[in-house]
Amino acid sequence: MKRTASNNRFILIFTILLIILLVGGSLLPLVGNVFQGDRTARRTTATPTPQLSPVQQENLEDKARGYELVLQREPENATALQGLIEVRLEQGKLDLALPALERLAESHPQQPDYTILLAQAKEYLGDAEGAFQAYDRILGFNPGYIKALQGMVALQLQKNRPERAIGLLQTTLQTAAQANAVTPDSIDVASVQMLLGRVYEHQERYTEAIAVYDKIIETNDGDFRPVWAKAEIFKQQGEIDKAKPLYTRAVTLAPPKYKDQIKQLSEQIDEE
Repeated sequence: MKRTASNNRFILIFTILLIILLVGGSLLPLVGNVFQGDRTARRTTATPTPQLSPVQQENLEDKARGYELVLQREPENATALQGLIEVRLEQGKLDLALPALERLAESHPQQPDYTILLAQAKEYLGDAEGAFQAYDRILGFNPGYIKALQGMVALQLQKNRPERAIGLLQTTLQTAAQANAVTPDSIDVASVQMLLGRVYEHQERYTEAIAVYDKIIETNDGDFRPVWAKAEIFKQQGEIDKAKPLYTRAVTLAPPKYKDQIKQLSEQIDEE
């Protein structure tokens, strides 16, 4: 339990530091919306170095040397690897954090989020191929890991390869029954279908998107996500009479944290 809490804390710290590094202190989502074009946080050139005093830099370098000494004795020490990565990010040296992040991901394959972080770091440094390889590594072990699927799909769309994204998701769905028979719930079929529907929306293939959402509704009539997604499509197409009852149903089905947002979107229809 303590190890899991420690891992989650590192992932949170890494994400926050990387966001600060890449967007100059503005806490925007690291991955952002999968279906918006170029992500504003992405950088393919050198990232800005935080404004640190000489004393701060010296203290951080001392910390880095301490972690490196530990790693000379214990190359796979997770605590030292995490500490070194955090220090390098605080210094604004994402490129110097990559070797430690690579080692952390490779030595702890049971923690796929480490590899997710590696993929995101590589992507933001302009190494799309390295990011693809990192996502592939995860999906090779766990083809239904939704974070890896989201990352891979986002990158494929960014590289204008929608058919590859669609093919990946369709293959995942085709193999889901067999995979879940071996390891129950290893692939969340509804979540993968939602991702496929969103890709169709991104390509303005709305009929196909709605068909996917209808499949989810048929098998998961308590899932608010496809209902909300259909409402958004109909609203965008100006079919208000179809959108409004779907918004109402989505509000009924949604967990509390989403209800207000869906209500606001529904109310916007009356204001337009």
